[in-house]
Amino acid sequence: MIASAVVKKLTKKKATISVAESITGGALAAAITDIAGSSKVFVGGVIAYDDEIKISQLKVDKKSIKKFTAVSEEVAKEMAVGARKKFNTDYAIATTGVAGPGKAYGQKAGTVWIAIASKKEVFAIALSLSGSRDLIRHATIESALASFERILKP
Repeated sequence: MIASAVVKKLTKKKATISVAESITGGALAAAITDIAGSSKVFVGGVIAYDDEIKISQLKVDKKSIKKFTAVSEEVAKEMAVGARKKFNTDYAIATTGVAGPGKAYGQKAGTVWIAIASKKEVFAIALSLSGSRDLIRHATIESALASFERILKP
């Protein structure tokens, strides 16, 4: 499982991680904390399903949400930076998107943004997924962990 590789690499680096989740609703944190030894690397997370939580807890700029919507590269990046700062971790992963069914923020189901922040940089990945709500959420978690695992040095 990819979460196991992430925990192993973070442990080896003596690095910490936090999460900011919207579309995944806590399931990303659960995937990481399901791994034995994750308490050495996982600090905490915020489930920011509501935009007001993104603003108050993760310091996402209200103007970014208004201009780009909560399902955007800009907001995903601000969520990741906010989580990293809030929990004082080396890294943070943020997830935002539309799991469906139907549209939200003018975006169709399967529109997803994942952002990863370190102390030096932040980047985002866009996904266009299809399938059921559960499948979209699961694919988001797997993609987030796989993307993060690739950026960690062995």
